[in-house]
Amino acid sequence: MELKLLGSKSVSLSEIALLEKTYSCPFLSPRHVAAVRFSPEFGSCRGMSLKVSCSSTSNGTYLSKKANKSANEEKIAAENHLYRINGANGANSSLFSGNKRLLDAFDDEYGGVVVDSTRLPKNSDDFASSLHFSLSHWKIMGKKGIWLKLPLERSELVPIAVKEGFQYHHAEPGYVMLTYWLPEGPCMLPTNATHQVGVGGFVINDKNEVLVVQEKFCAPSFVGLWKIPTGFIHESEEIYSGAVREVKEETGIDSEFIEVVAFRHAHNLAFDKSDLFFVCMLKPLSTQIILDDHEIQAAKWMPLIEFVEQPLIQGDSMFKKIIDICIARLGKSYCGLSAHKLVSKFDGRLSCLYYNVIDIENINCRAS
Repeated sequence: MELKLLGSKSVSLSEIALLEKTYSCPFLSPRHVAAVRFSPEFGSCRGMSLKVSCSSTSNGTYLSKKANKSANEEKIAAENHLYRINGANGANSSLFSGNKRLLDAFDDEYGGVVVDSTRLPKNSDDFASSLHFSLSHWKIMGKKGIWLKLPLERSELVPIAVKEGFQYHHAEPGYVMLTYWLPEGPCMLPTNATHQVGVGGFVINDKNEVLVVQEKFCAPSFVGLWKIPTGFIHESEEIYSGAVREVKEETGIDSEFIEVVAFRHAHNLAFDKSDLFFVCMLKPLSTQIILDDHEIQAAKWMPLIEFVEQPLIQGDSMFKKIIDICIARLGKSYCGLSAHKLVSKFDGRLSCLYYNVIDIENINCRAS
């Protein structure tokens, strides 16, 4: 089989093989990247001649007919038309050279590439070949960060990607995400999540009793401590709804979010991550405690003064300050942050902005 050169000569497969030995990416050297294009009607490599729009110079270099194109135009033309099979505008398109195939992928908005994890080659050897070929192609095209998401069931591909130069970014129960920064210089890809977010629910009833728990699993120094219900918020969960949920799960008490009264920012905790912990004041909507016996040893309504006088509370400046703030809020001498749902034009999404509002009915509430 040979390639028919329009207005010029034919190139045999043996010549293609010679080019393949010369360049790590066949037809993708600076001389050829904008020179060869399959015709739209091409559908199969087997038993067909391939039409390409190019011409030759006296020194044997094949050039595009529109040699006066700018470098950028040639680059775009190459990216959109070189070896195009199936699809348009880069969606689900494939590039071939010999037995090498470009991985299915799409561009992100930052000049990078996201590999389609649902269309990975089924064979490990094919994946290795395609990955190497794709990286060379993307580098020539000036791409930056490459995102490669490998599902759990394709974990055999992880060593291949790492050997090629990919690095771990993050992992979830169903996949591992790897990245590759192509340009020289420092990597500009965003890092993995740096924080975990926790909430605590300060629930106090009309009798001035605080809802408290003792955890089944805790450090020896905290054995016997009565504390407010706490936990981590879920993915895509709001701070206020996470606090209400944690109180319900641990004690069975329904509650209503009032305000965020304080938050703590700490570093180098679990897995060396930073930690944001939001203390939320909640109003109880029920009274009967239903214990979560998986995590909680005991739960009860405790008089506020008894709660405050615990030795572990009095001896810890952080705990004591949090309780002082909550008591100040009860006395309307402190304002917390309430949740307000707003839409921003930056992302078009509905989100919560937490801030305090002093109105006429709550005139005694002032920041302190």
